[in-house]
Amino acid sequence: MSDVEIDYDYLTQNALKQVVRDVLSMTEELGAAPGDHHFYIEFETTAEGVSLPDHLLAQYPQRMTIVLQHQFDGLEVDENGFSVTLWFKNVQARLTVPFDAVTSFADPSVQFGLRFEGAAPARAPAQATPIKPPPAAIPEKVAAAADGAAVVSLDAFRKK
Repeated sequence: MSDVEIDYDYLTQNALKQVVRDVLSMTEELGAAPGDHHFYIEFETTAEGVSLPDHLLAQYPQRMTIVLQHQFDGLEVDENGFSVTLWFKNVQARLTVPFDAVTSFADPSVQFGLRFEGAAPARAPAQATPIKPPPAAIPEKVAAAADGAAVVSLDAFRKK
């Protein structure tokens, strides 16, 4: 028997951050967000590896949310993070954001979102939890079962 334990929180966080990586990589390849997709990305501005102009750091000393929709340029994605050029009050700014600094990612066009509880310090992964959809988005069978039932039929999630 081994003393090694599986760190499910760390594995889950990495898997969810891979979703963000893949979506941004796809957007980089296409040169724009596909279809009606657009992304809200919140990150800790003081996290290790974050690079942004001083005037933006002064304006957003802890966290900043950016939107990648129509007006962004030069999106570059690698294994560790992404860089993008955005405009703030008609002033161009290049931002570099490691994935470990990301605190939330959302695509409102499809009601998808992830929240990462704080930027991950070196070697200590933050917990990641999916953002709950609004109650109207939950099928009635699931909503009714949520008040105490332990089993939910997967049929409630299938498209008809």
